[in-house]
Amino acid sequence: MSAAATRYPVSLRLRRAGLLAGMAAATTLIWTGAPLLALWVGSRAQTSTQPSMKALVLVILTLGISCFLLLQALQRLSRAHDELVGRRRARGHTPWLRSLSGERVTRETQLAAAGAPERVLVVSVVLAVLAFEAWFFFVSGSSLPAG
Repeated sequence: MSAAATRYPVSLRLRRAGLLAGMAAATTLIWTGAPLLALWVGSRAQTSTQPSMKALVLVILTLGISCFLLLQALQRLSRAHDELVGRRRARGHTPWLRSLSGERVTRETQLAAAGAPERVLVVSVVLAVLAFEAWFFFVSGSSLPAG
């Protein structure tokens, strides 16, 4: 039996997995869903083939609002995960507020800074970049004229 299995009962592990899946979905939607929603809203506002300022403003507003809401959801999910596993938030000073007298980051601060929510975000971003690179190099084709 693993250490995680002895620490957390099945219901808590399922809730934790659900929260992590929600964070992964929210992160993916920031990269994919929000831009698609914004373009769809802009296309519905477009009345002719020429771009209009109304459609452009709607795209920008929709993208901003949807990303803001997804980030708020991500923050709530992260807080709920931290409460579930009993993780305290590291309260560190921002770099520009630290003294120059040699204050160093402690080991506890380093450990508290890299939890499961942060790993989910990093993996989601790396997968998004890899997917974009795969599409760009292998699927999209060349925009240069055939010579």
